[in-house]
This record gives sequence, C-alpha cells and structure tokens, in this order.
Amino acid sequence: MNLKLFIERPVLSAVISIVIVLAGLIGLNFLPIEQYPDIAPPTINVMASYPGASAETVQKAVIVPLEEAINGVEGLNYITSSASNSGEASITVFFKQGTNPDMAAVNVQNRVSTALAMLPAEVTQMGVTTEKQQNAELKTFALYSPDDRYDRQFLNNYMKINVEPRLKRVAGVGNTMLLGTNYSMRIWLKPDRMAAYGLVPSDIAAVAGSQNIEAATGQFGENAPVAIQRTMKYRGRLSKPEEFGEMVIKALPSGEVLRLKDVADIELGDEAYNYSTVLNGHEAAVMMCYQTAGSNASQTINDIDEVLEDLGHSLPPGMEFVTLSDTNRFLYASIHNVVETLLIAILLVVLVVYFFLQDVRSTLIPTAAIFVSIIGTFAVLWWIGFTINLLTLFALVLAIGTVVDDAIVVVEAVQARFDEGCRSPFEATVGAMKNVAAAILTSTLIFMAVFIPVSMMGGTSGAFYRQFGLTMAIAVGISAINAFTLSPALCALILRPYKNADGEEKSNFAARFRRRFNRWFDKASSRYASGLLFFIRRRFLVGAIIAAGIALLLLLINFTKTGLVPEEDTGTIYVSMNMKAGTSMEETRKQMEQFGKRLEKLDGVEYHADVTGYSFSGAGPSMGMNFLTLKPWDERKTDESSAYGILMKIYDEIIPDFLDMEAYAMLPPMIPGYGMGSGFELYLQDKGGGAIQGFKRVADEFAAALGKRPELSSVYSAFQDDYPQ
Repeated sequence: MNLKLFIERPVLSAVISIVIVLAGLIGLNFLPIEQYPDIAPPTINVMASYPGASAETVQKAVIVPLEEAINGVEGLNYITSSASNSGEASITVFFKQGTNPDMAAVNVQNRVSTALAMLPAEVTQMGVTTEKQQNAELKTFALYSPDDRYDRQFLNNYMKINVEPRLKRVAGVGNTMLLGTNYSMRIWLKPDRMAAYGLVPSDIAAVAGSQNIEAATGQFGENAPVAIQRTMKYRGRLSKPEEFGEMVIKALPSGEVLRLKDVADIELGDEAYNYSTVLNGHEAAVMMCYQTAGSNASQTINDIDEVLEDLGHSLPPGMEFVTLSDTNRFLYASIHNVVETLLIAILLVVLVVYFFLQDVRSTLIPTAAIFVSIIGTFAVLWWIGFTINLLTLFALVLAIGTVVDDAIVVVEAVQARFDEGCRSPFEATVGAMKNVAAAILTSTLIFMAVFIPVSMMGGTSGAFYRQFGLTMAIAVGISAINAFTLSPALCALILRPYKNADGEEKSNFAARFRRRFNRWFDKASSRYASGLLFFIRRRFLVGAIIAAGIALLLLLINFTKTGLVPEEDTGTIYVSMNMKAGTSMEETRKQMEQFGKRLEKLDGVEYHADVTGYSFSGAGPSMGMNFLTLKPWDERKTDESSAYGILMKIYDEIIPDFLDMEAYAMLPPMIPGYGMGSGFELYLQDKGGGAIQGFKRVADEFAAALGKRPELSSVYSAFQDDYPQ
C-alpha cells in the first residue's frame, strides 16, 4: 500500500475517518441494548390443566402421554415437568444452543397434537398450550388499589381483559402469567337439598349446559311470500347470578317448578381459587412476562413499559401499576456506570498521552484515534449482529488504552525524525511511516490474533465471551486503519519541530512543561536503571522471584472462587416459601401476611408482593412467593441495605421465626434464561422404580450432604411425599 497517498491527500484521510464515525453513529442508533449476550438455549413450554385432579393423577394421565410424544423431537436436549395438586401440568422442553426457536415450537406442537387423543376429555376441553419462552422471568408488575377501592377479583378481571391482550401482542413476549383468575359464575350446591330432591352434581351440570348456550335460532319469512324477513334472537348465555338462579331443574309432583336457586347458592366469583396476591398489604393483581428465545430483552421491556404507560392513562381512579422486577433497571444503571468509566478512561488516556508526548498538537492525534476507533466499532457490531451489552462495553473500556498505541507510534516516529534534524513535517511523516508501517501492521495482527480465537470457543462460555473478544479485535483493527490514514495526515498538517531553525528549543508553555517533566522523568529513569543493575548483578534473585511468583499464582488459582459472571445487586429479591404439606390456602395466606409485615420493616425495601399459591417449587395451596423490589441504589449506600445484606437479614432475622415454613431467599439470575434464581439446579431420578417414600429419604440425605459443603450457602428441596389425601 502506498501510504504516501494518504499523507499527500489529507482530505481523503479525513473523509475515511468521517465515514467510519458516521457509520458508527448509525450503528449505535440501531444497536439493541441488553444486559448480556443471548446465550440461553431455546425452551418450549407446554401447559395443561386437569381441574380437580391430584398431582399423581396429572402425572399419569397428562404428563406421561405428552412426554412420550415430545421425547425425541429434533434438537431436544432434555425435558423437565411438574404437576401440582391444583391440577396444573407444566412441561419445559430445552433445546440445544443454536436451535431455531420457531421450528422448535412447531415441532413440539406437532408432537403434542399426536397425544391429544390419549388425554382426558376435561384436559383437551380446556386446551393444551405450546409456547416458546425463555426459562426466566422478564418483567413482573402489579395492578393494585392503594385506597382499597377495588377487590382482587375486579383487579384480576381488569388485568385479564384490558392488559393481558395488549401485552401478548408485544414482540418478544413469549407468555404472560397472571397469578390469579378471571370472573366465573360459582354454583355452590347444597348437599341436603340435593339429596332431598334426589339430585346429583351431574344433573346440575347437564341443566347448566343445556340452558346456558348460544345457538342458531333461524329466521322468520325465509323462502315465504312475506314482505319482511326477521332474524330470531334470544337471550343466549346468562351473565348474572339471578339469571342462573331461575334455571329450571325439573317439575315437582306438586306441579311446582324446582329452580337452581332452590338447591344452590350462586355468586359471581373466581374461576379458580388458586392464588391470592397482595402488594404492601393491599389486594393486587400480579402478572409475570416471559421472553421468547432470540428476542432482545431490553427492547421488549421498553415496549411493555410503553404499553403500561398508555394503559395507565385510562385506568379507573384508584388504580396504578407498580413494577416489581425489571432487568432494565439494573441494566441501565450498569450501563450508566460503564459509560462513566469509559469517559474517565478516555480522559486518563489523553492526560497520560499529553504527559509523555508533551505537546497539545501531538496529543490531538491519539485522541482523534480513540473516537474514530471506538465509535467505528459500533458500525461493525451492528453489521455482524452483536448488541450493546456489558461485555461489549467492557471490551471498549479496555480497548481505549490499546487503540491509541498505533497513533502514538506514528507521532513518536515523526518526532524522532524532527530530532534528527528534519524540518519539513511532510518529509518527516513520510520517512516515519516507511519505518513503522510494518511494525504497526504486525503488532495489530498479533493483538487481533489473541482475541479472535475467543470467537471459536464452544459451549456456553464461548457463546458468552465471543462478543467480548471480537469487539476488542475490531476496535484495534480500526485503530490500525486510522494509523495508516488519518494519523499520518494529521502529523503532516499540524506537527512542528520542537526546535527553531537555528537549533534552539522554542520558549513556550509546552517547552517549559517538557523541560520540567523530563527532569523528573530522567530522575525516575535513573533510579529504575540502578534497580535494574541491582537485579542484573544478582540473577539468582530474579530466578527466585519468578519461581515464587509462579508458585503463588498456582496457589491463588486453587483458592480463588470461580464463576461465569459475578453476582450483582439487581434491586430485586425473591423469597420462595413452602408450608407443611396439606396446609390450606387460607392458612398459607395468613402466614404470608405475617411474613410480609416483617419484610416491610427491612431498610431498603420499597415494595413487596405476596403471592399465595405459587412458588419456585410449583403451584399449590401450601406454597407462597414474595417479590421484593428494593429502593434505588442511591438510597441504599450501606452494606446492610444492599441486596445481599437484606438477603442475610431475611435468613437471620425473619425465616427462623416461622417454624412451619420452609423459606428460601435468592437473587435473580445474572444471565436471563438460566432459571428464575441465582445458583443452579440438580435433578434426582429414581431409575430403580422404588417407593416414593424411599426416594424422599434419598433426596433429603443428598440435600443434607450438599448443605455441608462450604461452597454452598443454602440447599433445599421442595419435594414432599406426605400430602394428606
């Protein structure tokens, strides 16, 4: 390459850099933002409901046929399933990384359709849903009435009718889970009256099915010599308790008519009494949103927030939305800190460059290289499909100290030509580039060769750190382009020799600063040379230091904790609770209420939503869940008010006081899509087909053995075999 071309045509060099910067700004505008790269494997969730069935019945009648049909689907990694005594069945199908989530959903749906004929009629009547979603909660929010103007039924119904349909249309939302149910007409039969009239529940069901229907009623005047044709219309489905009460059951021997209100109490209640939700002591409706595989979490949450903001304008007086957990809160706070670090790093690099180049003009050239390289990187990230996340931003922070190297080499080479007596900036730059061009190209290729192999790593770690390594390589590659184009052009335009034509050094601020700094630097260099001579004369000491360093390195590697990413204060805490087996919903709700009052007193807690009937262990009347939303980080500056400090308070001060409850507090996972909480899950399989009591004993022994390990802070199993039935 003829590098002299870019020195002779500085406008061309400037245009190249301007194009790089403009492309970077365009890419920055379109790049999606997320916390970490999307590395979670695609998951498909299959859900069904068998009202009134026990967990064992659900397992045998629903889960087993569905699992047998799904097993072996293309790209399958493994399957997990859960059944609850509330009749709910959930099957999660995990696929290998790289599997197309849309095709995975289609393949699973095809397999599920082949098993529908083997399911109970009640299950197929309610429907079996197949949805693609990540195995992690994307956003949880609540709708509540601060003045208790509306009850939970109304709030759940409002959420079901007005909020859920809008959210399901948001791109990236895989599923929405309302921890509550819709309105339903409840018919509470009176056993004594039923027995007196010789009725059984199926008789009432038959009457309700025959008298509460929508049907085609036909027309009057069709194909007849009349002037007007009329469509017949009747009341159809009933909607009020009074209307249901007037249903005719049968005629009595006395000539009277037996109506439904004579043998039952009728009210407009919940479709199912599976959940009870409270926010800061007020009844609320809580909804969880899940993400589809391959979608951008940050953008999806922003779209959800826009929908909620729009819906908030039309809320009835006395209602409001509250966000309980939201990964964007932590994401934007983290990005804000990273951007601050990025600006500080740029400032420090510029100052260091000025101290050692000792000239404002010389400092401008590496400074321009920083902005061209960093901003231009965003264009390539957009082109190859990367995102702005904590890893790519961290790579850019580290790259700042590297992208200036090539420009500094060019400036130093030009200054060296000035020191040799060259007076022309153009000739000095041309001569300098002939000497350092090969070195710049070689050092750049070597640096890129260190980070490019990261993109070739396999597994989760490879997918996770691929964007980090390639971002570093891209930034350094652009800095080399800048070093061959803009940097030499600027050197030829703005650099001037330190000395005048007569060989004397100029007398200005830069010269005075240079003399003072060089005196200090020469003293430091002299001391360094003395220390270097000390070690040169004692080579055995150098070898001993190296050996000790290697030994210390090996020792520290064995004792240093390892992990994919460190845990951070995300502003959210989950508390999953399980009462004793067989505990009623009402008793669980009372215990949850007492637990919530204790949580209110913790410093740093802004909201706490208590959900009875659902936990990370599954769904059931003896289970509960707390979503703790912490105050903003600038209001929690002490260790005790941090997420980890509050977590420890829950374990030390609150949980021990509830002896009938097993509670486990946890932080959200740092990487979305890998479960609902931090840590990891283990599954035990009974391959011997033994009794469930023996399996329970082995599971408890295994959990107890894990709990004794110092690496694990808490170990628990929600598996129970003593449900009264």
